[in-house]
Amino acid sequence: MTRLDTLTFDLDDTLWDNGPVMEHAEQGHYHWLDNALSTWLEARLAELGRYGERFPLPTYVQHRGEVARRFPLRRGDFTWVRRRSLYELLEAYGLASQEAEMWATAAMERFLELRHRLDPYPEVDALLEGLAGDYRLATITNGNVDLNRLPLVRHFPVSIIAGELLAPKPDARPFLAALARLNSAPSRALHVGDSWKEDVLPARRLGMRVAWIDRHDQAAGEALPEGIHRLSHVRELPALLARLQQRD
Repeated sequence: MTRLDTLTFDLDDTLWDNGPVMEHAEQGHYHWLDNALSTWLEARLAELGRYGERFPLPTYVQHRGEVARRFPLRRGDFTWVRRRSLYELLEAYGLASQEAEMWATAAMERFLELRHRLDPYPEVDALLEGLAGDYRLATITNGNVDLNRLPLVRHFPVSIIAGELLAPKPDARPFLAALARLNSAPSRALHVGDSWKEDVLPARRLGMRVAWIDRHDQAAGEALPEGIHRLSHVRELPALLARLQQRD
């Protein structure tokens, strides 16, 4: 079997626990928007009412789904979908188009600020430091984390945000883009990710080997197809790689 020289990583729920990050960012930016608008529109508040009362967070979540269905080519670009959804709700609230655009942009800046307040698992920095000497490293994410805003960027010469390619995983194109930029090939690469649908299946179809981070023990004790290796946490990756290199 061809020797591995390339590792690609998913980000959310692979290198950090994304649930608390998203909950904080989701609630935080929407609460900020409601308060900021109430101050800015103080003279018109009796006429318009509070934005957050007329369009509570569940309405925003539902509207994002509607926007994604109306613009299927942009459905994987979560930043665009969020901004567009905010813009439409702010117009429905009663703001002029330019005002709605201004506040949608401001709310998304707040969201992305909160989105990047995250802590990788304690082992991740040293793990990547150790791997970088032996492997070419890249990230492939469906999320909207900009790795350039995180200290982890120093480990990754290539970072692919699949939604910005209009090709979210499980599309093969973000995997192929990462491998091309690393001057590598599927047979020499292993992908590390937590989603069976978005990480494991597309990578394996390309001929990559896969380290599946089975965070919820979905397949504990089960035999997996050839080329797919189950881990419960990314910290177990170096031991897996050592076994594979011995086998190669």
